[in-house]
Amino acid sequence: MLDDNKKLLDFLKKVSPGTPLRTVIDDLMKGELGALIVFDSPELEKLMDGGFRVNCRFTPQRLFELCKMDGAVIVSSDLKRILYANVMLTPDPAIHTNETGTRHKAGERTARQMNTYVIAVSERRKKITIYCSTSKTVLKPTEELMRETTGNLQVLEKQRELFDELVSKLNILEMSSLVSVSDVCKVLQRAEVILKTAETIKRYFTEMGKEGNIMNMRYKELLKGVEKTENEVARDYSALSLKKTRALLDNFTFDGLLDLESIARLLIEKQLEENISPRGFRFLSHLSLSEKEGSDLVEQFKNLDTLFNIPAEEIEKVIKNRGENIRADINNLREQILSGKVMY
Repeated sequence: MLDDNKKLLDFLKKVSPGTPLRTVIDDLMKGELGALIVFDSPELEKLMDGGFRVNCRFTPQRLFELCKMDGAVIVSSDLKRILYANVMLTPDPAIHTNETGTRHKAGERTARQMNTYVIAVSERRKKITIYCSTSKTVLKPTEELMRETTGNLQVLEKQRELFDELVSKLNILEMSSLVSVSDVCKVLQRAEVILKTAETIKRYFTEMGKEGNIMNMRYKELLKGVEKTENEVARDYSALSLKKTRALLDNFTFDGLLDLESIARLLIEKQLEENISPRGFRFLSHLSLSEKEGSDLVEQFKNLDTLFNIPAEEIEKVIKNRGENIRADINNLREQILSGKVMY
């Protein structure tokens, strides 16, 4: 099913606004015409009855004219040629379908039986359905997609604003050794809400094609750094490996994310009101240190609170010839964060 959904998303690019195929579909809708467009696959001819062979180069005009006939139009899998027109499809009637119309029943059963793509345009219900093997989707008009995407982006903007405020607060608390489990869980909660919200509207941009380019730019801006920060916070506080933490966060539903106590219990294994110190990975990533050097410091000193109070000589034992410089960099970064000059 996951593979079918991915194939369907890839196919949606072929029918996004501005593409030749979408031009045909829109023209059919404007003309209140029904149609069934089937992409060729091995052994599809076994399901074809009647019709006639065309075998001409694909153009939107040719496909539109051929779709005016009652039967299905068969196009090549790469959409370079129109192969047959006015074809009656005879898929296995035992294949399950929830569709009611004759055209849509034939379309879904053909897609399932032949593992191919089928586009059904309904003149009566004025809707476009895409079938892809076991998956299907109903294409929304561009105006509706734009409206829904704008609304979702506004939600995303608000969530990002709250996330930035929580991260800024966590930064200050970390420098003051005043972090509670609740502070950490709120950051992880908000980050995951943003990522899940973003995932629900991701396919809108695929469906809108070039029409959604400007909104897609804003979408990417709102997501910038969120997953990275979430992973760094998880690495600093979670009682589990990053891989296991990520898997648990991915499995949370929106309703599940409302329960901070569950997040605390499953990921951090502490109560919300308990104090906790970060390991220091996130802080150290902003210094001139390699990944290994940062990991060595965390392994040696265990948490950020300890690292703040370790003299340069102790740091020197872990990272040779740089103890004084690293001590100075740690102090400088800490002061900048406390003064509100640095967001990380």
